[in-house]
Amino acid sequence: MATKLTKRGRNVVRGTAVASLLVVIGAGFSAVGNASENAIDATPASTGYVKVVVAPGETLWSLASMVAGNRSVSSVEDAIVTANNLTGPDLTAGVRLWVPTK
Repeated sequence: MATKLTKRGRNVVRGTAVASLLVVIGAGFSAVGNASENAIDATPASTGYVKVVVAPGETLWSLASMVAGNRSVSSVEDAIVTANNLTGPDLTAGVRLWVPTK
């Protein structure tokens, strides 16, 4: 036996589905916004490293080149790999990595 929804019931179901979708999309944009700003965790400045959140599309090379300054990008890239015990160059959005500041 199938249950039929009234017009009001269908509107409630649609409204709930839309609200749920908006919450998921909002959470996604929030995570992307934080990642693209490389949200920094509080760490002692004396360590010479900060913790950043990898943004979607960011690569190890692009991350290293942003902080390299007058250092070689490959040496900064090596420092990131070593500090985070990475096994390869592939990064996943949302992952937190230690990045050298000096």
